[in-house]
Amino acid sequence: ILFIIGWSLQATAQTLIPFDSRQWTIEAEQSRVEDFQGKKALFLKKGMAYAKEAQLQDGIIEFDIAFPQERGFTGVTFRMHDNKNYEEFYLRPHQSGNPDANQYTPVYESISSWQLYHGEGYGVPVKYRFNQWFHVKLVISGSRGEVFIDDMSKAVLSIPVLKRSVKTGMLGIYANGNVGSYFANFTYTPQSNPVLTSNVKPEAPTPPHTIAEWQVSSPFAGNKLDKIYRLTHAQKDNLTWQKLTAETTGTANLAAISTFDNEHNTVFAKVVIASDNEQIKKLHLGFSDKATVYLNDQILYSGHDEFLSRDYRFLGTIGYFDEVFLPLKKGRNELWIAVSETFGGWGLKAKMEDWEGIKIEK
Repeated sequence: ILFIIGWSLQATAQTLIPFDSRQWTIEAEQSRVEDFQGKKALFLKKGMAYAKEAQLQDGIIEFDIAFPQERGFTGVTFRMHDNKNYEEFYLRPHQSGNPDANQYTPVYESISSWQLYHGEGYGVPVKYRFNQWFHVKLVISGSRGEVFIDDMSKAVLSIPVLKRSVKTGMLGIYANGNVGSYFANFTYTPQSNPVLTSNVKPEAPTPPHTIAEWQVSSPFAGNKLDKIYRLTHAQKDNLTWQKLTAETTGTANLAAISTFDNEHNTVFAKVVIASDNEQIKKLHLGFSDKATVYLNDQILYSGHDEFLSRDYRFLGTIGYFDEVFLPLKKGRNELWIAVSETFGGWGLKAKMEDWEGIKIEK
């Protein structure tokens, strides 16, 4: 019994990691430990710091932060597998008071997916104080999370679904963009099933007629499809394939199974549509950042939805902004969609106008 009690106390103990501790691995353009407004702080700019020995699956993460009113992205990483794969919550100082003042997103192989996860449950309007300290707390419990900013009595953000798998991982902080941020009093408290105080809005059901499962190819260079109006063996051979199930929203996060770099920025996502007869069906399409649609090897559509591609305010967030009319033949039809990434999220979502006379072959 004494052993169990001792273990329980240890599991819920708050641990402070001083920034002059060797526990921190720092990979940044600028970093230094100094006194700032009465606190011993780490100044970090254009980089990250992570503590390999700070392991957390569920529990509480707290820290103080201060930054100027400049364009930047600064926050905390958790459940880190390594410095390229983790969950993150960050603040956007330049969006203070706006709906996108902050952001939760998963990161896969250094690809942040904020363009796929936006709006309610992923960010919330908060007005920040600049060049002075304020407090941030995250409570992580299974597949959910809460964020408190300054007022520790009420969560400002309830994260309904943490997208990465529930696993123990490292903790870290980072500051990118033009903002150099100060961090102080970084603590973590492992807890089993910590209590969350906010009610979660039930997830909306999957939109009708959504394509729920894709076969996704190995990545390749998107420029190999330049002026390719009909697919041949040159584009289709030597690819390997994985199954990817779309999330409840219909979004398939391609980064979850695909490794991106400048030479491998594109994948094919394909399905087979069986049609009872020759007919035309409308496909509603959302993607990030570029998509080219082929049906039975023939190109039908190509479009761009990158950051600022529509106007100077367009964020490149995924949505059903595009429609394609599919001229289906009777029998088997192969729908191939090439999706290319630049930054901010590599994803695809699609739904048919209806399923009358058609079905997706498994």
